[in-house]
Amino acid sequence: MARVRALETERENPLFRDPLARAFAAAGGLWPASSPLPPDDEAARRRRLAVSWSIVIRTRFLDELLQQASASGIRQVVLLGAGMDSRAFRMDWPEGTRLFEVDTATPLDFKASVLRQERAVARCERITVAVDLRDDWPGALAAAGHDPAVPTVWIAEGLLIYLPEDAVELLLARIGARSAPGSRMGLTLGSRGVVERFGKDAAPGSAASLWVSEMPDDPVDWLAGHGWEADSRTLHECAAAYGRPFGTTPQSEGRPGGLISAIRR
Repeated sequence: MARVRALETERENPLFRDPLARAFAAAGGLWPASSPLPPDDEAARRRRLAVSWSIVIRTRFLDELLQQASASGIRQVVLLGAGMDSRAFRMDWPEGTRLFEVDTATPLDFKASVLRQERAVARCERITVAVDLRDDWPGALAAAGHDPAVPTVWIAEGLLIYLPEDAVELLLARIGARSAPGSRMGLTLGSRGVVERFGKDAAPGSAASLWVSEMPDDPVDWLAGHGWEADSRTLHECAAAYGRPFGTTPQSEGRPGGLISAIRR
């Protein structure tokens, strides 16, 4: 993800700028090159391009969601499975914003070393919470100072696709239990059929080989059952609005979801 965001940042007209992405990618050995593909493997090349494109589109989508949440007065942000997310450093945050990055210790420690090297300074109060999302992360988040009595904007980017269905349901229930009315949420969901099309032939150990879940047939109705009023967009819809279309396939046409924004009523 960091490498994709670094490449987007270097475009002439990027959909976002992430000045730290290149440092993260380089520290991970993924800059400037990535693993080569056989020259005749056109299908693999197209899959890689599609995944990279989806990362760019969803990053812009969630940036806008966070900006809208801040404009509405929300000053509490939680990034679940934060990884190399640098929004605390690259976005403009209103005074009083507290941003919690929840992830396991290994990526957070790696990230901290790069941030020290880059002398990066957060633009809000940034609080890291080292905990596995399979454990009691709500308790760890509370101990770090998260206040469930005031609205929160939650981001789960590129996360749910790695969780089995029961774990996704538990995650949503836990988020809901700590969300005051007016809270917002941004989710990325695996499109219907994406595990079959991308994960089935993925190299062992690659990110796609670990994909297990896709979005429900009706994500809006699904989230309503969890107490959220949601809006569902496809990647292609958002990409067209951003002036960055990508080739569609019969499987992708007419499929709901992919990018979700929701409000707690």
